[in-house]
Amino acid sequence: MSSASRYLLRKRKQIYDRMIRVDHAGEFGADRIYAGQMAALRRASPEKAKVVQELWDQEKAHLREFEYLLLKHRGRKSFLTPIWSAAGFALGYGSALIGHEAAMACTVAIEKVIADHYNAQIRELAADDLHAHKPLISVFSNFRDDEQHHHDTGLAHEAEKAPLYPTMSFVVENISKLAIKIAEKV
Repeated sequence: MSSASRYLLRKRKQIYDRMIRVDHAGEFGADRIYAGQMAALRRASPEKAKVVQELWDQEKAHLREFEYLLLKHRGRKSFLTPIWSAAGFALGYGSALIGHEAAMACTVAIEKVIADHYNAQIRELAADDLHAHKPLISVFSNFRDDEQHHHDTGLAHEAEKAPLYPTMSFVVENISKLAIKIAEKV
């Protein structure tokens, strides 16, 4: 194997490690956010909790896929997984305590960032080698579409009626962007 081929393999391994680690952390965080929302809404608003459960079920499937991809590509989880767990649950629970609209506002803000993040990853992989990365691009594309659906579901379920919606969206979006940057490294 030539040195150029070895370099290309190392480079692609680094790309996969970073992408799968951050996406696993994000899907793990989403699982915990929806767990927190369900804990707060299950008794207080069973009808609204059904919407959250549907979204959560998709996030669980995403998390299972990233668990598999970590094993397949011999990647590592973020070292901050315990923090993502506690912070995600607290964000979900806290937003749902404010009300169903606030829980949906939290969902809209996060899913907007995540859909954009998947789009950026898809573009990066396509620019490197569309054919070589086709399986991972397919996973990211499907999950991006699910995240966009979650975003749209949140809007359809009155996210914009949440107290201080613009402020909440701004804060949650920026926390999500910061979490992505951190998970890419740690």
